[in-house]
Parts: sequence; structure tokens; C-alpha cells
Amino acid sequence: MPNLSLSTGWVKVANGDLQIDAYLAQPETSGPWPAVIVFQEIFGVNHHIRDVAERIAREGYVAIAPAIYQRFAPGFETGYTPADIDLGRRYKDQTTAAELVSDTQATIAYLQGLPQVKSAAIATIGFCFGGHVSYLVATLPEIKATAAFYGAGIATMTPGGGAATINCTPNIAGTLYAFFGEQDASIPLGQVDQIEAALTAAQIPHRVFRYPADHGFFCDQRGSYQAEAAQAAWAEVKRLFKATLE
Repeated sequence: MPNLSLSTGWVKVANGDLQIDAYLAQPETSGPWPAVIVFQEIFGVNHHIRDVAERIAREGYVAIAPAIYQRFAPGFETGYTPADIDLGRRYKDQTTAAELVSDTQATIAYLQGLPQVKSAAIATIGFCFGGHVSYLVATLPEIKATAAFYGAGIATMTPGGGAATINCTPNIAGTLYAFFGEQDASIPLGQVDQIEAALTAAQIPHRVFRYPADHGFFCDQRGSYQAEAAQAAWAEVKRLFKATLE
């Protein structure tokens, strides 16, 4: 099993005049490696998201986690208290789909400029709000694989307003795996069924996983962490990336 030594640190991703803080984790050996964009929860690029980026990099990928609240909350990261959740949701509500897509395109361009990246092999993984973002940007032609964890609102809204993100399903360019908790009050199982039906109707290569778990089950720093579900989902993520990127 890969367990590569890493180089980690913060970088700047340019999107016009905007400089996006991003956490970069990569194997110390030169590669080239496939790349994975890690989309944060509402809590910023905090310790959990940096840890996920490092876990991915140890498997033989260049992983980058851009700060999707850069425009209005640079440097933001927090924990999981009720006050933290309220603040994170307020920031989430300030995002727009167009800006999220634009920031992702800038991150892709940054990755493609790195000599250690296989520029044609890029995936995303996202959690919570980042799971929604991963689904949203799966339409970009460079994205070969998407692992979307418990992204609320995919079937009902899109950031900044407009038609729900589920409507972009026919334009998804690669393979999409979606992971949900059956006890997640923020994502009714009926919405999970809608997402699966949309992926099937559009003939998108996909799998939808449902676990006996709550929202946030993958995060070992939250009370909702469910080790068995997290381990099972991680195995599926590794299989997805290996099958589509390597």
C-alpha cells in the first residue's frame, strides 16, 4: 500500500486579480502524478481538509485544497461548534456557482502548470458544501473523476441562486461517485434517489453509496464520525481514482 513521503505547504492560485490560498500536498518524488482538488466543508481549509489532502498525496497524487471563501473570508478556518456552523453557513451563502467554477478552473490551470502533475489526469473530492461544489464542477472537461461526499442541496438549489445543481447532471464529463449517510437530516433520502436517477438518466458513469451514518461521517474530528462508513468510503475513493486517473 502506498505511503509516500510528502512535501506540503501553502501556495497562491491566481484567478485574475484574486490570489486564492491553497494547501498543496505532494509526494516528494518527482512523478509526474495525477492531481486531485479537495473541496472544503463550510469550515474552511482546516486541519481535517489538510489531512485529507495529505492522505490523498500519500497514495501517489498531487492534492490541492483551494480556499473557496477567499473573496470575503481570507484565511478562514474553524472547528465544529454551533457558532462555527452558523458562521460557515453565512460564508457559504455568499458564494456563487460562477465564482466557484471560475476558481476551480484557476486551480486546474495551476495544477497543469506544475511539472510534477499529469495534466490530463485530474479529479475532485469534496465534503459537505464541498461535496456540492464537486458535483457542480464535474461538468468541466478536465475533471475525470468526482468523489462527492454528502453535498446538501444538489437537488434543490445552486450557490448564488438559479436552477438546482442537479440540472447540470447531463453535462458531467467523467465518472462520479456520491456518498451519503442514511441518517443525514440535511439530505433526505428522497433527494439521494433523485440524484441517482438523474445520473442514470444521463448515462453518467457513477455509483451512489448510502451508509448507516449521519452528515459528516467521514470527518474523524466530528461527533458524527462513523469509522466503518468512513473506511468503506475511502476504499471506494481509492478505487475510483486508480481506475480513472492512473
